[in-house]
Amino acid sequence: MPLQFNTVKLFAGSGSMDLSKHIAASYGQELGDVVLSRFSDGEFQPHFNESIRGCDVFLIQSTNQPTDNLMELLMMIDAARRASAHYIIAVIPYFGLARQDRKDKPRVAIGSKLVANLLVAAGINRIMTMDLHAAQIQAFFDVPVDHLDASIIFVPYIKSLGLGNLTIASPDMGGSYRARSFAKFFNAEVVICDKRRKRANEIESMTIIGDVTDQDIVLIDDICDTAGTLAKAAGLIMERGARSVRAVCTHPVLSGKAYETIEASALTELIVTDTIPLKHSSPKIRVLTTAELFAKAISNVNEHGSISQLFRVD
Repeated sequence: MPLQFNTVKLFAGSGSMDLSKHIAASYGQELGDVVLSRFSDGEFQPHFNESIRGCDVFLIQSTNQPTDNLMELLMMIDAARRASAHYIIAVIPYFGLARQDRKDKPRVAIGSKLVANLLVAAGINRIMTMDLHAAQIQAFFDVPVDHLDASIIFVPYIKSLGLGNLTIASPDMGGSYRARSFAKFFNAEVVICDKRRKRANEIESMTIIGDVTDQDIVLIDDICDTAGTLAKAAGLIMERGARSVRAVCTHPVLSGKAYETIEASALTELIVTDTIPLKHSSPKIRVLTTAELFAKAISNVNEHGSISQLFRVD
């Protein structure tokens, strides 16, 4: 008996509207009609202006700050469940609070686990996201998780640069696995920047493990927040004799003085995706779109196809 495919409807949260439009265009249909009503005290309420009964509903919203983005997504999920959607998939290009993935000191919350609980309680049947800060966050969910890998977007771009002496670098010890995974596509060496923090978002010291002399360095990270780590690493790498240094970061959080820090740094360019919209433009920041990858993943989920095939890099 042939597989039956339900009607797919895509809806955008207000925090990811531009990316959602591009995903819908790549998928080949218009975004669904959802309205966010706002009250004078700041309270809001999402409302679907079309029937979604029996449909596979994909709700697209990154949960970066402000926390209204997360609350809006939760309320959209609740509204879809109450409107008798057949299957509700939260498409979260950037999963906020992912850095709070463990209890690393006494009396702290594990924010990413709390968010996972909230999403499941609201009524999701599946989650689709990209480059979680820690892959083990997938285990916080009791529903299927499609964890997309942005390397399929970054690798072709880096190959197009034609860098002669490419070396991959991790800006900290925690990102060494990500850097090694990336290096295998180029058969490149890996160097690591070992940093010591004074406090959150403030680096006390940094050393380079490995030789960067006459190398074209590409730093690999999942999140660029204040850009302090990348700027310090880039400066130190150039001091050690590198020919050039670039950085690849999936999620451009870019808070505080991040834009000024990047422009004043030794970085040739910072390559990011559109999981989070940029607040400002910068001559040093290049944005690569994730829309086609998410559109393919949505299609494969609806048609009961494989997601793993989307991780293949030519």
